[in-house]
Amino acid sequence: MFKLSSFYYAIGTLFLTMAMIRFPDQTFEASIRGLTLWSEIVFPSLLPFFIMAELLLALGIVKAIGILLEPIMRPLFNVSGAGSIGVGMGLISGYPSGAKIASRLRQEGSVTQLEAERLLAFTNASNPLFIFGAVAVGFFHDATLGWLIAVSHYGASLGVGLCMRFYQKQADRTSSYHQPKRHLLADVRQTLHHQLKTSPPLGQMLGEAVMSSIKTLVMIGGFIILFSVANKLLFMTGISGLLSIVFKFILMMFGLPDSLALPIVSGLLEITLGTQMVAQTSEVTLFIQLLMVSILLAFNGLSIHAQVASIIADTDIRYAPYLLGRLLHMILAACLLTVLYRPLYINKQGTTNSHVPVDTSSFTPNAAFDMFNTLQSIGPFVTGLTLAVGVVLLFKKYPNQLHKWMG
Repeated sequence: MFKLSSFYYAIGTLFLTMAMIRFPDQTFEASIRGLTLWSEIVFPSLLPFFIMAELLLALGIVKAIGILLEPIMRPLFNVSGAGSIGVGMGLISGYPSGAKIASRLRQEGSVTQLEAERLLAFTNASNPLFIFGAVAVGFFHDATLGWLIAVSHYGASLGVGLCMRFYQKQADRTSSYHQPKRHLLADVRQTLHHQLKTSPPLGQMLGEAVMSSIKTLVMIGGFIILFSVANKLLFMTGISGLLSIVFKFILMMFGLPDSLALPIVSGLLEITLGTQMVAQTSEVTLFIQLLMVSILLAFNGLSIHAQVASIIADTDIRYAPYLLGRLLHMILAACLLTVLYRPLYINKQGTTNSHVPVDTSSFTPNAAFDMFNTLQSIGPFVTGLTLAVGVVLLFKKYPNQLHKWMG
C-alpha cells in the first residue's frame, strides 16, 4: 500500500537536491559551517561523555548505581535507579547524549521500554557550555543571563521528568514500587563482582567504547551538516520566508513582534543559528528574546529530533514520548523564565526596566566563554586525532578489510 509519507520524503529529497545544484556556493558554505560546528564543539565535547557512559555500562557500574539510587529515581521519575546515569550525563553533556544513554540502557536491559521513553523525554537537554558560553556571553554578551536561561531550562527539564512519571503508568508493571528490605552495599558488591568476572579485558572494552562513541558522533555530524545545508537552502529558495508568514500571524495573535518569525523558523531547524538570530533581533525587548531562546532550546530543533530518531531506531523506544516531552519542556521553560526573570536578572542588575533590548556594545567574558573558545581552538585537533585512533581500531578489529582495500 502506497504511503503518503514516502511521497513527501521523495519530494523533499528531490527539492533539496535541485536546490544544491542551483546554489552550489551556498551549499558548500553551509556544509563547512556545519562541519566546523561539529569538529570544533560537538565532537570533542560529547566524546568523553559517550566513552564514559559505555565504560560505566560495560563495567557494571550503572547497575551498581541503579541499586543505590532506586529509592530516589523510582518515586520521583518512575524510572529504574540505573536511569540516574541518563539524568546526570544527559543534562550535563547536552543533546543528544540523553537519547544515546537511554538507548544503551534499553539495549543492556537496565530499563524497560516505558522507562527508557520517560528518560528520553526529559534527559535530552542543552549543554551548559553552550548556554553559558555561546548563548549568554557569545550572543547576548551578558554572563548573568546564563544563570537565568540555565535554571529555566534544566528546571523545566526536571519538571518534564516529574510529569512523565505518569506516562502509561497503568501499563507499567513497575509503577507500583515498594522498596524491599535489602543490603544495598552487599548487592552492589555482588553485582560488580559478577560483572568483572564476565567482562572482556579492559583494553577490549575501551576499544569498543571508543568505536561505538565515534560511530554515533559521525552520524550526529552528518545530521548537523545536512540540516545546516537545508536551513541555508530554505532561506535561499524563499521557503523560510513563506514559513515565516505563518509564524507572523501566530506571533501577532500573542501580541509579539513579527520580526521574530524568521529567527524562529531557523531555530526550529537548527538551534545555534536560530538563537543567534533571536539575539540579534533588536526590535524586541530582552525579555521576549530570552523567552524565544528558552522555547527554542526546549524544542531542540529538527536536527536534534532527527539525531534522536536515528539513535533509538535500533531499539523499541518510541519517538512520540520524546516529542511530547519537547512540548512540555517548551511550556514549562517559558513559564519558569517568566517567573524567574525579575529575581534572577532584573533585581541583580539593580533596575526594573525590562523593556530595554540587550546592549551588545560591550561585555565581560566568563569562564564558560573562555572554555568555549578553548574548545574551538583545540577541537579540530581532538576530532582528527580521535578519528585516526578509530581508523586504527577498526583495521585492528577487521584486518582482512585492510588487505582488501590495499589490493
